[in-house]
Amino acid sequence: MIKAIMNGCNGRMGHVIVDIAGTDNDIEIVAGVDKFGENNYSFPTFKSLAEVDVECDVVIDFSNASGVDEILDTCVSKNLPVVLCTTGLSEQQIAHVKEASSKIAILKSANMSVGVNVLMKVLKEAAKTLAGSGFDMEIVEKHHNQKLDAPSGTAMSLAEVINEAAGGDYEFVYDRSSRREKRPEKEIGISAVRGGTIVGDHDVIFAGTDEVITFSHRAYSRAIFGKGAVEAAKFLAGKAAGMYDMADALYLN
Repeated sequence: MIKAIMNGCNGRMGHVIVDIAGTDNDIEIVAGVDKFGENNYSFPTFKSLAEVDVECDVVIDFSNASGVDEILDTCVSKNLPVVLCTTGLSEQQIAHVKEASSKIAILKSANMSVGVNVLMKVLKEAAKTLAGSGFDMEIVEKHHNQKLDAPSGTAMSLAEVINEAAGGDYEFVYDRSSRREKRPEKEIGISAVRGGTIVGDHDVIFAGTDEVITFSHRAYSRAIFGKGAVEAAKFLAGKAAGMYDMADALYLN
């Protein structure tokens, strides 16, 4: 039985993950972290990860980008692997993640769902052929009106996947309102929509001459991200220091 700490246990995703882990015979949430310290569970809840005195094998973090540096430092000091699900990290924080991964195992993914990670694998092959055949590439993502970062971390990961597969020399463009010119060939447009309670929609559009191919993923509940996070935690426990992603956890590489 793998013992996990849920950092952000009283957040929306924290509740989802605790519920999913509660039905899984291979993993158990043994402690939670919430900055206000509320305890709505059978396991103990602490105000910070540093305060946790419960033996565990892995940390699952679904919290806020502002706390990621402290989480990384604490996991390094306690020698704990961490599944880092929090998005919206700065360049400095991403550098911190890479530095910490030389000492502990870190699984970082912009999207924890199985479907999105399979989509990324499919897009690699599609972009190799379609970009070379003159198709323009665009990404449209939609999320609920409470989401703080835009574009989404998933949209950026999709853009990076197709850019790398297409040669790596494409520019990411987020706004065309200030220019009056035709679309350059070497750009990937990324558009963000915010409204209502949309869990997460992503469309990757390949627009060619007289034909359009669209790869779409629709998330209908946050459970898909919770399931992925639990699977990632089970995979990461006991792993050597290094950077991992969901493709590793799902054996897609």
